[in-house]
Amino acid sequence: MLADLKIPHKPDATDWQLLTLLQADARLSFSELGRRVNLSTPAVAERVRKLEDAGIIRGYHAEIDASLLGRGVLAFMHFTVAKRDEMRAVDYIKTVPEVLECHHVMGNISYVLKVQTTSITALEALLRDIGRYGETMTMLVLSSPVQSRQLEA
Repeated sequence: MLADLKIPHKPDATDWQLLTLLQADARLSFSELGRRVNLSTPAVAERVRKLEDAGIIRGYHAEIDASLLGRGVLAFMHFTVAKRDEMRAVDYIKTVPEVLECHHVMGNISYVLKVQTTSITALEALLRDIGRYGETMTMLVLSSPVQSRQLEA
C-alpha cells in the first residue's frame, strides 16, 4: 500500500517548488532558485543536497533532439522472453545503445523498450538481434504530442 511506503525525505511545498524549477531548467543557479522561492542561497543549496542525498534528484540532463543527430526513428517495442532466457536477454539489452529505456512490466509481455535508431533498416537489424532472445512487437512513433512532462506535487 502506498501509505505504508517509507520515504526517506518527504518534500515540503518549498522542495516541490525547487523540483519544479529544476525540472524546467536544471541550469538555474542556487542564487536564482533562492530568489524564486524566497530563500537564501545556502538554504537552497542545503535543500537541493538533501533531495540529491535522498535520491529524489538523481541527476541533471540536457534535452537533446535525436533527430537532428541522425537518430530520427523512434519506436516502442513489446518484448516477451522466456524466464530461462531473461537474464541473458536483459544483459544483451543493456549493451545496445539504441535502447533508451527498458521497463519490466506485468501482463502478457515481459518488457517495454523505447528505442531510437538512425533508420528503418537499423531498426530492422535491432529487431532481428533482440528477436534472438524472444518475441517482439514494435510500434513506430509517428509524432509525440506530449514528449516529457514535469512531475508535480
